[in-house]
Amino acid sequence: MIITLGGLAGTGTTTTAELLSEKLDIPYISAGYVFRQMASERGMSVLEFSEFAEGNDDIDKEIDKRQAELAKSSDNLIVEGRLSAYFVEADLKLWLVTPFDVRSQRIAERESKSVDVASEEIIVREESEALRYMDIHNIDIKNMDIYDLIINTGTFNPEEVSEIILTTLKVI
Repeated sequence: MIITLGGLAGTGTTTTAELLSEKLDIPYISAGYVFRQMASERGMSVLEFSEFAEGNDDIDKEIDKRQAELAKSSDNLIVEGRLSAYFVEADLKLWLVTPFDVRSQRIAERESKSVDVASEEIIVREESEALRYMDIHNIDIKNMDIYDLIINTGTFNPEEVSEIILTTLKVI
């Protein structure tokens, strides 16, 4: 079974992927991890790398390529990433949403920064990413038509989110 899991920063995609991986006993890969790894390799922050990637289409293409290749060679895999659903043939395509203030708080805690700084960085990063996605792939990140299930992780805790997904898997 191949599952894609997407969502904007702070929606809980990594937490959800980890829980699903554990409950289903299948591995997961993360586009965010690949992105952060590539930023680190270049000695940049995620924000700096996001701005750098805005002028370098090869960054996004490389992330997409790595994910698609791994999914093709796997029988069971959870692929976590904002654009994963567009590039990975999947049995279930999920998108997580969360109110902006909740996402800002989560990121501030995770990255040990103020909520104001986290909020400003989210806005800059998401504007940059939306431009890249449209320019490179002609994908409108706000279009939810490709997803089978959209879950508000501001309403449900991680355990409840994983249970919603597991229940959904029983009917597909």
